[in-house]
Amino acid sequence: MGETTADPATSLMVDLIISLDGYASAEGWPGWWGLEGPEYLAWLGEEGEKGYTFLMGANTYRVMSSMSGEATEQDSGFSEDEGAALTGLDAVPKVIFSSTLKAPLSWPNSQLVGGDAVEAVRQMKQEGKGPLTTLGSLSLARSLLKAGLVDRFRLVVFPVITGSTGRERIYDGYPDVALEMVGSRTFDGRLQLLEYIPTVLDGPPGGRT
Repeated sequence: MGETTADPATSLMVDLIISLDGYASAEGWPGWWGLEGPEYLAWLGEEGEKGYTFLMGANTYRVMSSMSGEATEQDSGFSEDEGAALTGLDAVPKVIFSSTLKAPLSWPNSQLVGGDAVEAVRQMKQEGKGPLTTLGSLSLARSLLKAGLVDRFRLVVFPVITGSTGRERIYDGYPDVALEMVGSRTFDGRLQLLEYIPTVLDGPPGGRT
């Protein structure tokens, strides 16, 4: 599909992976639900070279920095493509919002920011610090969307239903949101990328005020 362009200097994208039934992960399942393929992993590498600053909270920082470190070790258990996607994050600028982590952070190119994450991101957008994108960090992504700061909402949908084992429901606590599709793609014949322009609604369209 065609894509509507946004000003890259002020753009913010929420970027999520999700099961078909709306979970970010599942107990007992491997990362990416075990369905990441070479085409998807190559795309992740390409995305990491587009100049994004990655925004995340403390929990995502702990998980991803640990995985990136493990990927550099021999017999890490990661495939070559998985390892490249993870270690490639070392060189990417990252902003970590946390009141519990202490500086300096061990993951290269990571800046620690305390205080109100929404106001910090609002200022980053005003100052043209983009392009910005979230990495995981469901509560941060939700807060930024509620605040009307998100220019793109991008999902990669994995073809699994984890009704018994699903963890981290993505849309709990979200407002009503209208989504205008501006891009789509299929990876490895099974993963579906969907990209939207989001508009936060006060209620159902056409409903009573």
